[in-house]
Amino acid sequence: MKPHRSPLSCAALAVLALAAIAPTANAATADASLTGGTLSFIGGTPGNVTFPSVALDGTNKTTTQTQPFNVSDARGSGVGWNITATSTNFVSGGNSLPNQPRMLTAPTATCDSGVTCTPATMSGVSYPYLLPMGGTAPPATRMFNANTDTGLGAQTITPSWQLSIPAYARAGNYTSTWTFSLVSGP
Repeated sequence: MKPHRSPLSCAALAVLALAAIAPTANAATADASLTGGTLSFIGGTPGNVTFPSVALDGTNKTTTQTQPFNVSDARGSGVGWNITATSTNFVSGGNSLPNQPRMLTAPTATCDSGVTCTPATMSGVSYPYLLPMGGTAPPATRMFNANTDTGLGAQTITPSWQLSIPAYARAGNYTSTWTFSLVSGP
């Protein structure tokens, strides 16, 4: 008499046979250690701003100029950052211009070429932004910020500055000292 095998026991034997010839899987781990870098203006401080020449004609004038800020946040913390600014009066000899330079609209952040970044998104800064100005530079104010978890990597912010020139301005080459600081935290 032949032993009787059920279809279930045949299936179990087939699974056992396959398990015996299947490769054995071993688990491994992979580690990567990342250390934070710095928060900085790439290339030092932002470049100088040279407004286009204005021909006086007895009417109020405005002139505009852009100024790129190349920021690198390589800290890997996501705590955000902000740019503060202040300036001295525009003077030429004994003459000065009374109006503060201003940004009419918020600049946007774009990742630098070949870089994957998290572009800065802002809050808490209103526009138009008036650059603080005085005979001695007054306290700096926040002109741009990167909220928490934004502004990571290398990116460029390019504000457009506008300078209003009154009809009574005197001719001359006017100079002002602008001071910018890159500070941790939004």
